[in-house]
Amino acid sequence: MTTKSPKRASTPVPSHANGFVASRSAKADTSHHPGRTGIDLLHDPLYNKGTAFTYKERQKLGLLGLLPPRVSTLKAQATRVIANVRKRVTDLEKYVDMLSLLDRNETLYYRVVTDNIEEIMPLIYTPTVGKGCQLYAHLFRRSRGLFITKYEKGHIKEVLQNWPRKDVRVIVVTDGQRILGLGDLGASGMGIPVGKLALYTACGGIPPGQTLPITLDVGTNNPALLEDPLYLGLPEKRIEGKEYDDLVQEFVEAVQEVFPKALLQFEDFANHNAFRLLEKYRDEICTFNDDIQGTASVTLAGLYSAGRITKRKLTDEVILFHGAGEAAIGIGDLVVGAMMAEGLTKEQAKARCWFMDSKSLVDASRTDLQHHKLPYAHKHNHGPVPNLLAAVKAIKPTALIGVSGMAQQFTKEIIEEMARLNKRPLIFALSNPTSNAECSAEQAYSLSDGRAIFCSGSPFPTYVYKGQTFVPGQGNNAYIFPGVGLGVVAVGSKRVTDEMFAEAARALALLVTEEDLKQGALFPPLTKIREISARIAEAVAEVCYKRKLATVPRPKDLRKTILDMQYQPEYKEYV
Repeated sequence: MTTKSPKRASTPVPSHANGFVASRSAKADTSHHPGRTGIDLLHDPLYNKGTAFTYKERQKLGLLGLLPPRVSTLKAQATRVIANVRKRVTDLEKYVDMLSLLDRNETLYYRVVTDNIEEIMPLIYTPTVGKGCQLYAHLFRRSRGLFITKYEKGHIKEVLQNWPRKDVRVIVVTDGQRILGLGDLGASGMGIPVGKLALYTACGGIPPGQTLPITLDVGTNNPALLEDPLYLGLPEKRIEGKEYDDLVQEFVEAVQEVFPKALLQFEDFANHNAFRLLEKYRDEICTFNDDIQGTASVTLAGLYSAGRITKRKLTDEVILFHGAGEAAIGIGDLVVGAMMAEGLTKEQAKARCWFMDSKSLVDASRTDLQHHKLPYAHKHNHGPVPNLLAAVKAIKPTALIGVSGMAQQFTKEIIEEMARLNKRPLIFALSNPTSNAECSAEQAYSLSDGRAIFCSGSPFPTYVYKGQTFVPGQGNNAYIFPGVGLGVVAVGSKRVTDEMFAEAARALALLVTEEDLKQGALFPPLTKIREISARIAEAVAEVCYKRKLATVPRPKDLRKTILDMQYQPEYKEYV
């Protein structure tokens, strides 16, 4: 007697499965997917879609059973994320939430950031990133980027080759010695390259898979870190001199070999190294220093915009800088170039820029000046000028720019003196994070009787004074460097020049509307940052073609080509 085999119960088809049923013996189809399957795919933030993997994708990629059954949309996922972020009590908690999302799902991360840029950018970068760096070792969850130490000397090329993504176009590197205004944070400064590159993608449209954060861990001289058992960097004093230079040289050469198409951005190096390294490499490779050149460009854009309010030309300004480090000198140099373009000689332009360092006014009588300050060591007949208030009274500046990293240096007396000297004084408190700002927006507006034109490095809230609403302009480098990077990458530029940053400043200032200016805003709203970056990229690309620095043939429609290149945070279908 023949016994019939019992019929197997058919596998139920979920309503979201579009009729596809997984075979019990099915293996993942690897013909159309990002290169990984199963749990490995869920652990790859560049390709992971989480609950947004369709049922068909789950079948083919070995994901069945590894996710809750209902398929989500990207919009629904983003709604969940932003709701949870907003429930967090502190900005640091929100920073950690967003960083964790970046480690899980990069597409979703950039969807949330780009859709909520004004709300999220202060959380993933200044001012919150400063606290994130200070607590880096204590908040550590998952490593991002590459760490290179002196112990890899002779093998840096191999370290770079360990990076799994080979088409790297933008690298941000730091040695952690001067993180924002917080000083030497050693390897804990990795939060800065990670944050900068997040803005390259969110604001500029550089694909996240083409970015690489790097920390040169050359030690730290911060005693608190050296004594902290949880510190994750080398618990050793910083290397200096030839040993340091040789390490950087090998690193730069290795980058050119392993990632020959990459733009290399130096970030948060101490003054004595920042200027040296920029001068050494700027004419050899495609590189720039954002603290020097990016800060200069966004500040120059602010000066252009302010001139539309004051009806003063750039060449009419007399600028007093509080601080004489890399940011201050970088601004001074770019402003001098811009003034020369408007008709002044180099000496005339430099004579309109004055600097205060930690000791006194930078002038020709000083014998203790570092090399980068010497071009601005002017002669004067004011006698000793020991402090900022005395400098304001002696120099009578139209613009006061703070880049010292020291909080509350623009005192009541100084702001009032600026207002006495000028109908519309320019008060730029650019030091980051917010806790290090030279003054607040409220102080600038109220102490000048509403006449100050204010700009800050970190965000300040809208302020109402005597019935007038002021929108403080945030001179954030994020207005500049993502667009510059996009332009450089788009045309494969051989170098990055000061002319590119000057043109970026002009392009940014042109996007400021009369309505923006009426509210005191010197920059367009961040909600337009994608458009802003594309315009800046176009201006930079034009310089590249003009100066024969581009390696990519000029397209028929440059603007459209750049817009088409911008990464969009949308999920791709893998099967």
